[in-house]
Amino acid sequence: MRNPTRRERETPGPGQESVWDYPRPPRVERVQAVIEVRFGGRPIVRTSDAVRVLETSHPPVYYLPIPDFAPGVLVPVEGTTHCEFKGAASYFDVVTGTARSPRGAWTYPDPIRGYEDLATRAAVYPSRMDECTVDGERVQAQDGDFYGGWITAAIVGPFKGGEGTWGW
Repeated sequence: MRNPTRRERETPGPGQESVWDYPRPPRVERVQAVIEVRFGGRPIVRTSDAVRVLETSHPPVYYLPIPDFAPGVLVPVEGTTHCEFKGAASYFDVVTGTARSPRGAWTYPDPIRGYEDLATRAAVYPSRMDECTVDGERVQAQDGDFYGGWITAAIVGPFKGGEGTWGW
C-alpha cells in the first residue's frame, strides 16, 4: 500500500538529479567540486578530493579526506553504529576553540567491500556545522539528521529523513 504522506517525485530540470534515480544499495562516486566546511566561526576543511554516497531517496552525503581537516578538529569518541551496506561507523566530536559538535562527524574505518573509498574519509552533519558548501553553494541540511545528506540546487526530492518519511 502506498504511503499517503509521501509527495510525488519531483521532475529534475536541466543540470539536476533526482534522489529517486539514485541506486540501492548506495553508490560511491568521486566529486569534481570544492567542498568547504565552517564550524565554530572558522574553516575546518577545504578539499577538492571528496566522494559522495548516493542512495535512493536521500540527498548525497559527502566524505572528505580526514587529513584535509584542520589539526585537532576531529576528536574520536566511543561508540559505533552499523550500516547494512557500509559496515561499522565510528564517530568524532567536531571541536574548534570552545565550540563542540558531539558526534558531528563519522567515518567507516574498515568498510564493507565496495565502500573502500570511505576508509580514510569523514562525513559531517551539515545541520551541526556553521556552513557547508559545494563549489561555493551553501548546502541545506537533510531533515531528520539521521542520514546527514547535503541538499543543493542540483538535487530534487522529495527527500527521506523528515517526520513521516520513515516508511517510504
